[in-house]
Amino acid sequence: MLDWDALEKTCHSCQNCALGETRTNVVFGTGDRNAKVMFIGEGPGEQEDLRGEPFVGRAGQLLDEMLAAIGLSRRQVYIANIVKCRPPNNRDPLNIEQDACIGYLRNQVYLIKPKIIVCLGRIAAMKIIRADYKITQEHGLFEKRGETLLTATFHPAFVLRDPRKRPDAFMDMCAIEDQLE
Repeated sequence: MLDWDALEKTCHSCQNCALGETRTNVVFGTGDRNAKVMFIGEGPGEQEDLRGEPFVGRAGQLLDEMLAAIGLSRRQVYIANIVKCRPPNNRDPLNIEQDACIGYLRNQVYLIKPKIIVCLGRIAAMKIIRADYKITQEHGLFEKRGETLLTATFHPAFVLRDPRKRPDAFMDMCAIEDQLE
């Protein structure tokens, strides 16, 4: 495992998949490197690629609201993605792209040692929790892996597209808050 500086440097020079050729910026991750809670999305979008920071667009604003609802801020959690470079046209990251990046994410998890990992959306949940994860049925439920609790909630971008999921996403956040206490 690499330390933070070596890991970030390695990510910034990565060319393990085609996404490295089209990115504006590597979106490494941000937040408290000793956080109790780590949020993992699938990959950066356009705004994230431009700024080099995860969840900074409209979905990021909703994530900030969701965090505030349970008394947390971005500075108190760590936010990362499975892939560190933007897939073209914000498409879902391909399995080959996820596989090329997953080692970086595992290294981040190893360094942070979070109490809770929250997958944001179906793709992250299927890569991190279980390949057959059903987000509509299992969101907000917790699974223990070693010393870490894993859970998933709807991706904030999905909640923006389907506001009927908003109450479920906020209930999931309340369940996270309960686990922290």
